[in-house]
Amino acid sequence: MENMKRFKKLSIAVATVTALGFAAAVKAQMVKIDGSSTVYPISEAVAEEFQKAKKGKIKVTVGISGTGGGFKKFCRGETDISDASRPILEMEMKACAEAGIKYIELPVAYDALTVVINPKNTWIREFKVEELKKMWEPAAQGKITRWSQVNPSWPDAPLKLFGAGSDSGTFDYFTDAINGKEKASRGDYTASEDDNVLVQGVSRDVNAIGYFGLAYYVENKDKLKAVPIVNKGSTKAVSPGIETVMDGTYQPLARPIFIYVSEKAMARPEVKEFVEFYLRQGAKLSKEVGYVPLGKQHYELALKNFKAGKLGTGFGGKAEVGVKLDDLLRREAKL
Repeated sequence: MENMKRFKKLSIAVATVTALGFAAAVKAQMVKIDGSSTVYPISEAVAEEFQKAKKGKIKVTVGISGTGGGFKKFCRGETDISDASRPILEMEMKACAEAGIKYIELPVAYDALTVVINPKNTWIREFKVEELKKMWEPAAQGKITRWSQVNPSWPDAPLKLFGAGSDSGTFDYFTDAINGKEKASRGDYTASEDDNVLVQGVSRDVNAIGYFGLAYYVENKDKLKAVPIVNKGSTKAVSPGIETVMDGTYQPLARPIFIYVSEKAMARPEVKEFVEFYLRQGAKLSKEVGYVPLGKQHYELALKNFKAGKLGTGFGGKAEVGVKLDDLLRREAKL
């Protein structure tokens, strides 16, 4: 009887250790990503292909909480990789540093931030940057509420604005490129970190205008109309697209987009394998989902930086409009 009791105790102990070991193994085979809704389509496509290649042995989860929301989780150590549609900001660098989170910054594609209107809108052929500023600058709040107030040749109809939420990197970049300062924007508009909400809003209202990443426009071309942009000092209207981003003519709304990988996560084989897969498949998959791939040399240099463990950011805690990728990848990284 005593031996039987000992055997039962031993069996329970072994089962417990086995269960804990299995749970640890399952946990070790999970890659957690969160952040930008703009980068989401690429990360999701890469995750799908990677999981197929690994035949389900490694699970990759991809969330959408906006670039800012993603960095909050990342700097608390809750995620392995953070999707970002703009570089990490100074306050986020500080939060990560205080939590002991080190990271590597990897550009994965270019985005053409796209301004869209309803297909039934008959009066807009192009937008000057100055007109967009007049609509979106802080001084417009409660005052610029009709299309005719922006341009007298446009109808006296209500101006319905749909844009990125304040946790979105798209919001930061758009406000910097159009209004001249990050986060400087009117607040009386329909805001969301979920670009699908913005797509639906603009597609249902002839008086609506919105902005988000190129992939969401490409996916919803039948519901929306993309508007060519005339940059300051130019007279030529340029439409968003792969060609205009690559030849540098779509300005000031072309931008690199990133993933950030924590140093601690990089030490895990499944994360290392996933990131290397991401950089090798990034060109093909970013193009498939509607974004502009980097050049082959850029992916190779990013992969080299990753393998060398080049920690930090090439930015000084602030996004830059019109940054050149060659320069960025060779910059001294800072934490």
